[in-house]
Amino acid sequence: MTSQIQKPLPLIGDKFPELKVQTTHGPKNLPKDYAGKWFILFSHPADFTPVCTTEFVAFQKRYQQFRELNTELIGLSIDQVFSHIKWVEWIKEKMGEEIEYPVIADDRGTVADQLGLVHPGKGTNTVRAVFIVDPHGTIRAFLYYPQELGRNIDEIVRMVKGLQTSDKHGVAIPANWPENELLKDRVIIPPASDQETARKRVKQYDNYDWWFCHKEL
Repeated sequence: MTSQIQKPLPLIGDKFPELKVQTTHGPKNLPKDYAGKWFILFSHPADFTPVCTTEFVAFQKRYQQFRELNTELIGLSIDQVFSHIKWVEWIKEKMGEEIEYPVIADDRGTVADQLGLVHPGKGTNTVRAVFIVDPHGTIRAFLYYPQELGRNIDEIVRMVKGLQTSDKHGVAIPANWPENELLKDRVIIPPASDQETARKRVKQYDNYDWWFCHKEL
């Protein structure tokens, strides 16, 4: 019996792999079709399952927030496109939410294999993964959740806002931002890398010390 060679998982800072996928909105090329936009690819274990249904509704309820952040959503599981279409119709009929974002039908598991999304010990189910990809096709963050734990979609919105704020202003983002226990909605100045800059920092910015300076946006 030959062992299957697994591809290394993509890492933060890697380019998102080029993939041709079939979705509920037709064929797409990733990340090419989202050039100039941020996008979030999130996988779920299976259609017609309760936790996944709550997540799809939660993503849809925040879809406008993501769009205002120049960010698109795209779902994925190892199900056929027919299953996705029927499930999306069921969500609209039973939950009153029309799922506006596309869902990848990865029934052969090729995308899941490429991204390391197959849940260990769960057959062909995909993990609850989230990839946040910037307008240049670079992976900026990813999250993995166990099958039994639904995601906090507000945290994913916060992550996109934080990454975009960091890029725009060249700052770091504190814990629980914009409601940090110490800094509220202020942001952190990257630490000085030489003594002269360290001395200047304490005069330029509010601080706890030269290595912990902060400011309002």
